[in-house]
Amino acid sequence: MTTLTWPDFEKVEMRVGRIVAVDDFPQARKPAYKLTIDFGPHGARRSSAQVTNYRKEELLGRLVVAVVNFPPRQVGPFKSEVLVLGAINADDTVILLRPDEGAELGSRIA
Repeated sequence: MTTLTWPDFEKVEMRVGRIVAVDDFPQARKPAYKLTIDFGPHGARRSSAQVTNYRKEELLGRLVVAVVNFPPRQVGPFKSEVLVLGAINADDTVILLRPDEGAELGSRIA
């Protein structure tokens, strides 16, 4: 495990967002969805997320935590703009991190 300094950690901009759209992504190499996430005053951004262990209905409207200051990444024909955070289980399923309801959209995680 690498030790980070506090200034290193501060460079990672994690924010609260709400999933407002969930679309199938059949072109992805591994099963994934295309998510549109509202970050309030920071606008909406899109992400390719390997979270197909969730039903679309479970994801829609859900609060999530995402890294918003990575450069966009091309995933097949789709540009992924943020990295949604989750715990990766031994079977490669992702359990999304989520703040409690009431967290303001766009709030920075510290």
